[in-house]
Amino acid sequence: MAKKSIVNRNKKRIKLVGKYAARRLELINIIKDSSADFEEKLEARNNLQKLPRDSSPVRIRQRCILTGRGRGVYKKFGLGRIKFREIAMRGEIPGVIKASW
Repeated sequence: MAKKSIVNRNKKRIKLVGKYAARRLELINIIKDSSADFEEKLEARNNLQKLPRDSSPVRIRQRCILTGRGRGVYKKFGLGRIKFREIAMRGEIPGVIKASW
């Protein structure tokens, strides 16, 4: 089980990403716009850097919904590899069977 503080930190990041998504997209579009002048792009870049660091979507970590484990998480199921195996072996995930050859 991951520490509660780490899991809560990730939840906080998810909220911040949602809060600043529109503003961040607007600034990024100004920076990428070829018709915008240099001063406008520079101001947009500075405003983008002033946004909270945790409002960037790349800082969100995929975590297991049961244990909070940050590594070895299957996106399709939202489970860590260990819990996924336990649940699959009990037959609780439809369509998942143990491979044998």
